[in-house]
Amino acid sequence: MFELLLPKSFDNNYRGHKLALWLFGLFTLMKCVIGVNSIINGRAVMTGADGIPLDTYPVAAAQSFVALWALLGLSHIIIGALCVFALVRYRSMVPFLFALLLLQHLGGRVVVQFIPLVTTGAPPAFVVNLIQLTLLVFGLGLSLWRRR
Repeated sequence: MFELLLPKSFDNNYRGHKLALWLFGLFTLMKCVIGVNSIINGRAVMTGADGIPLDTYPVAAAQSFVALWALLGLSHIIIGALCVFALVRYRSMVPFLFALLLLQHLGGRVVVQFIPLVTTGAPPAFVVNLIQLTLLVFGLGLSLWRRR
């Protein structure tokens, strides 16, 4: 299993279950859409999907939060581009990227536990995060499952 997670060389010889590639593609698409939306509609995403009460902050502070949100969106796009690159050219990276993305996702949940975001109501972004977590866990498992 460790050799599937970290092969000696990254090539296009994928050894896991084919369904994992589809889940990886779906996750990559979600990541890129979230990134673009965070850049273009940052304020609307923050207040609507994530429930962050920007109107309660001074204008300069709210603008800084929106700018940071757009930078976070850019990182989503860059990570998505890396994932597309892996799908097209280096498919043996898929299990490694699944593990790395799962670590990032779970690490984010831990950080938010210790430094919580102030939100209002029950933001619908929780559902998207749950879908992403599910895709990552199942995708990692399937990508490590050796084909016969």
